[in-house]
Amino acid sequence: MAGTYTQIYIQYVFTVKGRQNLLQKPWREEVFKYMAGVIKNKNQKSIIVNGVADHVHVFVGLRPSMSVSNLIRDVKNNSSDFINDRQFLPYEFSWQEGYGAFSYAHSQMDAVYKYILNQEKHHRKKTFKEEYLEFLQKFEVEYNEKYLFDWLE
Repeated sequence: MAGTYTQIYIQYVFTVKGRQNLLQKPWREEVFKYMAGVIKNKNQKSIIVNGVADHVHVFVGLRPSMSVSNLIRDVKNNSSDFINDRQFLPYEFSWQEGYGAFSYAHSQMDAVYKYILNQEKHHRKKTFKEEYLEFLQKFEVEYNEKYLFDWLE
């Protein structure tokens, strides 16, 4: 009997509700490790999770048994519960609705990994809005400006 073999790589990008700089350095890494654990527990491959104070990039190897939307829903729900249960903030934390999801070839893995790894350095030169709009344009994703993230100008 023939098996099913896949190689699907997805980079997710999502942001803190209100685009606030709430992901603080003292505990940010712990949240990213937790997200990687959620991905692993869903039987998916976490390649890298990283970000800055207001948004996160998650790069995964996705099995076809898991939908793109279900995985990120679970990552966002579980990680917001984790942040709130640990009381990292004196008020309730939540992620903004929506996300970007962009697919890559195996040959692009190293470049995407390095890009996500260097988020702090990258965002010294470019705003999140600039970065996100570049993703949408590069991947030729049609969008309505009205339904994008809340931007801080």
